[in-house]
Amino acid sequence: MEKFQTITSTCVPLPIENVDTDQIIPARFLKATTREGFGANLFADWRYDKSGAPISSFVLNNSTYSGQMLVAGKNFGSGSSREHAAWAIAGYGFKVVVSCFFADIFKGNALNNGVLPVVVSDNFLAKLFADIQSNAKTTITVNLEEQTIRNNASGVSESFEINAYKKECLLNGLDDIDYLLSKKGAIEAWEKAHEA
Repeated sequence: MEKFQTITSTCVPLPIENVDTDQIIPARFLKATTREGFGANLFADWRYDKSGAPISSFVLNNSTYSGQMLVAGKNFGSGSSREHAAWAIAGYGFKVVVSCFFADIFKGNALNNGVLPVVVSDNFLAKLFADIQSNAKTTITVNLEEQTIRNNASGVSESFEINAYKKECLLNGLDDIDYLLSKKGAIEAWEKAHEA
C-alpha cells in the first residue's frame, strides 16, 4: 500500500444515509478474487441505467465534483461484510471516506485496504455538506499523524479516533503481512533469546 500522507482535496458529496455494501458494490460484481477493476463498478446501480448509460443526476457522473474524499451520510457501509466494497472505493481513487458513523466491518475493511474512514460529529458533517453544496471547490484536509480533519471553507477542525496499530500501518504503507515482516528481526532475536 502507499504511505498515507496528509491530504488536502476537494470532495464528492453523497448525503444519503444507510448506504449498504450492496449499494457500494452490487453482488453481481463479486465474482473476481483480485482487487482490480472494482472502481469502475462503484455504486453501479446508481451510476448507470439498465442499458449501461450514465445517470446524469448521480454525483459520480457530475463533473462538478471530484477529489480523493467521499463525504457520506450516516451509517455508511452497513450490510454484508464484503471486502469488495472497500476495494471499489479505493479503486475509484478515494483515500478518505467521511461520515458520522460507519459499520464496524466496513471500517475494518477500509483500513485494511488503505482507505481512511474518518468519523466526525453530526454538526461537522452537516456544515461540510452545506459548504460543498455552496462551493464544489471546498476542500478538507486530513492529517492522519495528528488525527485531525479540517473543513477549509469554515476553518473548523475536529479530532478523530483510529486504532493505533492501523494508524501505524497506514502511515507506513503496510498491510498486516508487511507489518509482521517489518518486525522479522525483532521476532528472530526474541526467539533466539528464548530458545527452549
